[in-house]
Amino acid sequence: MHVLIVEDEKSLASELEHFLTKEHYRCDVASTGNEASEKIAVNRYDFILLDLGLPDYNGLDLLREAKELEHQPAIIILTARGAVEDRIEGLSLGADDYLPKPFSLLELQVRMQAIMRRKFNVKSSVLNLHGLEIDSSARRVNFKDTEVSLTKKEFDLLHYLLLHKNRILTRLQLTEHIWGNILEDDYDSNYIDVHIKNLRKKLGAYIPSDWLETVRGVGYRLTA
Repeated sequence: MHVLIVEDEKSLASELEHFLTKEHYRCDVASTGNEASEKIAVNRYDFILLDLGLPDYNGLDLLREAKELEHQPAIIILTARGAVEDRIEGLSLGADDYLPKPFSLLELQVRMQAIMRRKFNVKSSVLNLHGLEIDSSARRVNFKDTEVSLTKKEFDLLHYLLLHKNRILTRLQLTEHIWGNILEDDYDSNYIDVHIKNLRKKLGAYIPSDWLETVRGVGYRLTA
């Protein structure tokens, strides 16, 4: 998951970035509203963690900008503002959750996982693919009693495809999710194809090969 941390308090931003990176999220940090606005405009984030009290920007205006994006990132407001009016306005504008400071990093992570389950209409952190069990919390893939060994990027790719099952994902969407910011003239490289090939080989030992469809000239579609 690609996360933008919008926080002007450097120590907190650093703590969030360190914690979430350790939990396998990819993080960008913006310390001002203008910086965040630029990043939101050019990157496809899964999550935005938004401090409302920015020095140069009304955080609620940034929330409005994010909600106009086509891909609709999930947004959690993180702020010391405790007024009920702020909370109501933020949620009314489309924020997915609201966490007052100070907060527990573990609670933040649990809330992020809950939002993802709601967004993709899944009831558990363990997803099933033709008998494979993909545990997104433990980052483990099992077939019956056998653990299937995947690299970090292979797991991220499989999990992302599974969350978007039965939808075509372009190579650019997959590349942005796995590698983040990339040079425009490099997006059509075969990074994704190499990882898809490895995934097919590893999972093919356990499930039928038709779990993933290649959409010629576009990308891939996981069928489940």
